[in-house]
Amino acid sequence: MPAFFPQKPWILPAWIAGGYLLILLVLALRQRSMLYFPTRYSAAEAVRSAADSGFRPWPEEGDRHLGFLDEHVPDHPGATVIVFQGNAGCALDRVFYREQLAGLNIRLILAEYPGYGARPGRPAEASLVASAKDIVKSAYESFSGPIVLIGESLGCGVAAAAAGAAVSPVHGLVLITPWDSLPSLAQKLYWFLPVRFLLRDRYDNIGNLAGYSGSVAVILAEKDELIPVRLGRRLYDNLQGRKKLWMLPDAGHNTWPQEMSGDRWDEIWDFIRGDHTNLTAGAFPAACPGL
Repeated sequence: MPAFFPQKPWILPAWIAGGYLLILLVLALRQRSMLYFPTRYSAAEAVRSAADSGFRPWPEEGDRHLGFLDEHVPDHPGATVIVFQGNAGCALDRVFYREQLAGLNIRLILAEYPGYGARPGRPAEASLVASAKDIVKSAYESFSGPIVLIGESLGCGVAAAAAGAAVSPVHGLVLITPWDSLPSLAQKLYWFLPVRFLLRDRYDNIGNLAGYSGSVAVILAEKDELIPVRLGRRLYDNLQGRKKLWMLPDAGHNTWPQEMSGDRWDEIWDFIRGDHTNLTAGAFPAACPGL
């Protein structure tokens, strides 16, 4: 018998099973390092980089800030928009929103996650969602007018959890390339592993938005190479409140900003404004200029 055939037939299956279990162990122990990819820098660098872009740390200086406030604020902004980014980079990578949302008469805040930029902490669903609730609460208490949240990819999960918790009123959500739940996405990507049972961070957008009554705009990238469009559609189909779907036919997961023109944002903003009747505290007042 050739030497490459094992003399004991159970050896090869044992090696295969052992390798499979090792992969599961690595995934279980390192899953968050495989999910979060923060850019890190010092508090001084945060202040300097923000100033170079026309933003400032908010609401506090140093590493105690929750995000960055655009210093180019209209005299009478009709709403405060808070952006929750995806899983990579840092908040100041999203300064392009100033140009994209120009003309909407808003106050813009870029949320920074714990463990990202200069902020202390470790990225995890619990810490990101707790920070999101804090920044929404701080914005609601500091500024007049309604709060609107924009989430991208993983940031959709953060924004959805903050809005669904109803700690502070959130008038509307804009979810860009969202999923239905993280286990659903992970199982699609790693079909050969029981990952849905191993994940500690769930980001269940369907469950978190089950009781949310505000307006939800869902923007999907038809050529999304990371999050299958059907998962975003499943989220949309399960939303119970006021909702509208936009499909970007030529956009991928990371190229959607190039497909979002000012006219497209105008359409989305008109939808988010909605009907001014029967709205609770924090909703758009009927006379808000520019809305």
